[in-house]
Amino acid sequence: MPPMSAPAGQPVSLDSGPVLLTWQGNVAVITLNRPDKLNSFTREMHAALRQALDHVEAGGARALLLTGAGRGFCAGQDLADLDFTPGQMTDLGELIDNNFNPLVRRLQALPLPVVAAVNGTAAGAGANLALACDMVLAARSASFIQAFVKIGLVPDSGGTWLLPKRIGMARAMGLAMTGDKLTAEEAEKWGLVWETMDDPLLPEQALALATHLAAQPTRALAAIKRSMYASGTSTLDTQLDLERDLQRELGQSADYAEGVNAFLEKRAPKFTGR
Repeated sequence: MPPMSAPAGQPVSLDSGPVLLTWQGNVAVITLNRPDKLNSFTREMHAALRQALDHVEAGGARALLLTGAGRGFCAGQDLADLDFTPGQMTDLGELIDNNFNPLVRRLQALPLPVVAAVNGTAAGAGANLALACDMVLAARSASFIQAFVKIGLVPDSGGTWLLPKRIGMARAMGLAMTGDKLTAEEAEKWGLVWETMDDPLLPEQALALATHLAAQPTRALAAIKRSMYASGTSTLDTQLDLERDLQRELGQSADYAEGVNAFLEKRAPKFTGR
């Protein structure tokens, strides 16, 4: 991503370490920053990402853009960080409980839109991290790989929930059981990616999308996230009730009043997120 500086009122940027945080207006840009390791996760990187997300929420971001430095988005877990010893058992459940699961839950619960800009490889937990974001843009060089089976594991970080719901059981099962690479173009055709583009266009187009979303009624965007994700486990009756409740709440918001006034006055609305 191009260099960005924190605007007035935004207290924290992170310009070094395994996770970078920069700002473009109300858009927070988080960059996974271990390019020599394809931005694979270590415990240190997880801690840095949690800190960056704390700053995003405290800083009043209206949209979040997540990407990776170098030639890859994220290759999942760095196996060298697991202190693996042949013949000894490894408790991967603890690693997932303390790091990956809270991350996926947090991204989906954030009351603002989260855009993933996938450059190059997104493998294992890295692929599912991208899919846990609300919208995914991908460079043509990008690929998505459920690599878990290659080391005797099951897809985690939400993969077994996200994939069947988005692309159907047949395709999800095939990706999980073969560990085959899915190209960016295939991912777009299958409905995993919002848009695919030439590599040089990805940073600009991803930032443009995040900037557009940041200018929208972000309370409504947060409610859209909540209702869409709830639909996976809701009955129709439950979902209808949720839609009613959210609409009642949003109908009393300043952004709704601004949207209606702007429509009646035939002008562009100026939303504030209130």
